[in-house]
Amino acid sequence: MQPRILAIIRIITGLLLIYHGREVFIPEQMKGYTQWLGDLQYPKPALFAYAGKGAELVGGISLLLGLWVRYCMLPLVATLLLITFTMGHGNIFTDDQHPFILALLCAVFGVIGSGAWSMDGYLAAKNKDRLVT
Repeated sequence: MQPRILAIIRIITGLLLIYHGREVFIPEQMKGYTQWLGDLQYPKPALFAYAGKGAELVGGISLLLGLWVRYCMLPLVATLLLITFTMGHGNIFTDDQHPFILALLCAVFGVIGSGAWSMDGYLAAKNKDRLVT
């Protein structure tokens, strides 16, 4: 039962990240993030804004599908920790600091991998069958 529970948590985390990452396609949102990063004295704030939202989107898709999870989590965890400790001023105890919780979840999946109900598992089983026959 535990692998299925972890798979459900992985999928829900992926959906949450996709929800936030989809903002990369909303110019008004991205303009606001670019301005915010500029106010925080980030170099090349537009690049950081698009890279961060892109990492959320790609990482969310990776988690949802269970595909290349171990590879996609490192930039995503870095992005979420950057959000927590610069944009969120390191305050992990406020109600709106879900980037820290998402960073922890992504770190866990980066360590344990995709698990059940994943494309990684499917592809590994398919390759294993090829090697046996």
